[in-house]
Amino acid sequence: MELNHQDRFLLNKHTLFVIPPGTPHRYGADEVNPWSIYWFHVKGEEVLSFITSFHLSEGPLQIPLDSFLEFTDLFEHCYVLLSNKTYSTLYHIKVAQTTRYLLSSLGLSSIRTKEEERKELYLEKTIHYMHHNLSKSPTLLELANVAGLSVQHFNYLFKQEIGYPPIDYFLRIKMQRAGQLLDLTDQTIKEISHGLGINDPYYFSRLFKKVNGSSPTEYRNRKKG
Repeated sequence: MELNHQDRFLLNKHTLFVIPPGTPHRYGADEVNPWSIYWFHVKGEEVLSFITSFHLSEGPLQIPLDSFLEFTDLFEHCYVLLSNKTYSTLYHIKVAQTTRYLLSSLGLSSIRTKEEERKELYLEKTIHYMHHNLSKSPTLLELANVAGLSVQHFNYLFKQEIGYPPIDYFLRIKMQRAGQLLDLTDQTIKEISHGLGINDPYYFSRLFKKVNGSSPTEYRNRKKG
């Protein structure tokens, strides 16, 4: 897709693209794996504010599969109505309302997709930090700062998506690493505990048993494989 003889966009399947009125444009499909398009024109006094409100003009918008399937059904429905009742005012009203619903639904589904992507980015960033800072003991505020979120929102989002509060999950990652060190090294329990930022070996042992179901000593002595 090319706009104004200079701006180019690569469109994937299930993508919505809004072309502003009066904008020179051209588009083409891949010769080896071509695609089909659904297109229609919309006009009216409220079109611009409507499209802007639902963020439909912010470049190519990826549409979830379920929303795309709903779109194709509604599009075909409108096409049949206009083909059979070309001059019916009532049918035109119905098509206009259906199109309004169709576009708003696509906008909302795209916004939800962006929100999910942002959630994944926040979580991936934080979990990456955890894995690379196992020797540290950051506070909830410090972890929230890594994600770039408020403490309250970060704590809620993390627990909702991961199933554990951030600090609890970080401790579980530490205990997972502790199990690997018990299996693969000759480090003492005290050395492993200190290396993971836990200065009290007794607290470390209690935490390890809570997470893994056995004490560090029992875990190391257990036959595996």
